[in-house]
Amino acid sequence: MSPTTVLDTRALNRATLARQLLLDRAHLPVLDTVAHLGGLQAQEPQEPFVGLWSRLRAFRPDALSEPLTGRRVVRAHLMRRTVHLLTAEDALAWRSRHDGMLRQRVLGVYRDALTGVDLDALAAAGRAVLADGEPRSMSELARAVADDWPGVGPRPLGEMLVAALIPTVQIPPRGLWRTRAGARYRPLASWLGREPAESPAEGEPDAVGAALLRRYLAAFGPAASADLRAWCGLTGLPAAVASIREELVSFRDARGRELLDLPDAPRPDPDTPAPVRFLPAFDNAILGYHDRTRIIDTAHRRLSVEGARVVLVDGRVRATWTVDSATVVVTPLSPLSTVDRDAVVEEGRALASFLSDHDTQDVRIASTSD
Repeated sequence: MSPTTVLDTRALNRATLARQLLLDRAHLPVLDTVAHLGGLQAQEPQEPFVGLWSRLRAFRPDALSEPLTGRRVVRAHLMRRTVHLLTAEDALAWRSRHDGMLRQRVLGVYRDALTGVDLDALAAAGRAVLADGEPRSMSELARAVADDWPGVGPRPLGEMLVAALIPTVQIPPRGLWRTRAGARYRPLASWLGREPAESPAEGEPDAVGAALLRRYLAAFGPAASADLRAWCGLTGLPAAVASIREELVSFRDARGRELLDLPDAPRPDPDTPAPVRFLPAFDNAILGYHDRTRIIDTAHRRLSVEGARVVLVDGRVRATWTVDSATVVVTPLSPLSTVDRDAVVEEGRALASFLSDHDTQDVRIASTSD
């Protein structure tokens, strides 16, 4: 296709569904799925289980819990300074490239509170506390260094330490199936027994940036550079894009934006049927774009940042869902046809069975949302 080929919203929608494993459930191991997706948003600890259930055939919760306890998958602050579920290999390869962004995003919230704090000294103090190998909560770590910064509250100190200055992971039992546990942190290097890869020096090729672009397009393309930034939160990526541009193909969307893609990545026929899918809170199938109109109407964009769980009907967000006493409750955003309603109920029953360990298949369709 030529660079002037225009991909309309429906074509982009079907490409997204295919890349996100939402068009057909995949026969893939959990580790390969997490890697393919470039991580799963995981600030709500139980949500990745639904995200994987919606994407994989015969998914079992222990298929995720086991690699978490086995240290092949980790929970860490990374893209957009949010907690993501990542393979150990990706966390080690990508963490240093995100250092500057993580620091700036924490400062964007706590700049006034952290005025005058020597961040290098704070990092050294935090590392010294964590050197004994004992996991600590964010507040415990902040209190342990607070004497050196008596005028700074524990929240700014703690967030700067665990989300930016020190590459850390939230260790199990946090994130295990049906487990309630607070976030306790250990350094990424001590948890995995390896140091994160170093960031390239100024002027050196940005190999990690190029790798992130390839991985992003494999799971989210075709997409604009602004979409890539929205997914990872990084700036300074134009050089990485330029370095591999000859490997890529180019399209335009209906607004005239240039969209980049991998040449052999799936771009299904726009008329390909799309099954009903239930997505967890903060799923990257929606949050991974600056322009989210390929999957959610602008009028409902707020749902994607408010933590609403959503239902895709014909590939688009058409309802929200919650669980009430083991019953999956679906609230349409607009009236559903009889055919769509039946499909939502059928998939909702399967979800209710999964969430209840096969004890119930109860689904209720609530009144249409205003």
